[in-house]
Amino acid sequence: MTVAAERIAGAFKAACIAELDALKPGNVHVFAAGHRMTIEQFVQSADAAAGALSAPGARVGRRILDSVEATFDAVGTNTNLGVVLLCAPLAAAADSNPSDLRAALARVLDDLDAEDASLAFRAIVRAAPAGLGRVARNDVTQPAQATLKQAMADAADRDRVARQYATVYADIFEAGLAALAAAVGRGWDQKSAVLAVYLGFLSAFPDSHIVRKYGAPVAVDVQRTATKFHRELQSARDPAHLDAELLTWDAALKARNINPGTSADLTVATLFARELATILPSARNSG
Repeated sequence: MTVAAERIAGAFKAACIAELDALKPGNVHVFAAGHRMTIEQFVQSADAAAGALSAPGARVGRRILDSVEATFDAVGTNTNLGVVLLCAPLAAAADSNPSDLRAALARVLDDLDAEDASLAFRAIVRAAPAGLGRVARNDVTQPAQATLKQAMADAADRDRVARQYATVYADIFEAGLAALAAAVGRGWDQKSAVLAVYLGFLSAFPDSHIVRKYGAPVAVDVQRTATKFHRELQSARDPAHLDAELLTWDAALKARNINPGTSADLTVATLFARELATILPSARNSG
């Protein structure tokens, strides 16, 4: 592994650990396991996927499939499909050591082809996410007939992860990173800053993982509760004062097997983009 690849892999693992360290209601985190998965499985998944995700010169589709396969070899279950789908293009963009990560990401997305789609489809089928279902166009169980960017664009209205491919990661670069910077600017610790990013996503739109699994009304109900907590967090002097209430909501969500997985995936991608920025020339040359 090259020095650049090692840095990208390290950035990915740091992002995954930071997300796990935060109290994110409904997801697995250091404060509580859930959904028949443990914190150790997610740590092992991050370690397993990091190498394939950061492979020098690899196509995005190859990064996705190899990362998912490595995850299954390590933990035997789907812990990180959404994370991998989001982080593979970011890793490929960082591979060129660009001065502007989002501009490099746009080039990576424009360069995606049908082979990337074929490999990504295989990864999605392998992971078998809850509520996958069948669709008329670009069904992942069928041979790829479009580029990966085109396939994701077709799914953008029903899946927030797919939407990032069609918008050059607008949610990450225009909302997630801004929320993270604002929380850090207030002097919050990393756990609280990550929570702010997560609740920002969960309150901004119905989580598409919940929509696929339980339908829009349940997702909207979760969104309403997230909005309440997001407002309370933004007005809090000490975010830790919300921990008890957040843990109560966390337990209630897990008792119903409700996992806002898309919001967690977007949070990891935001943290990964932030970590990558620290190893790119623009960060090193900023003084």
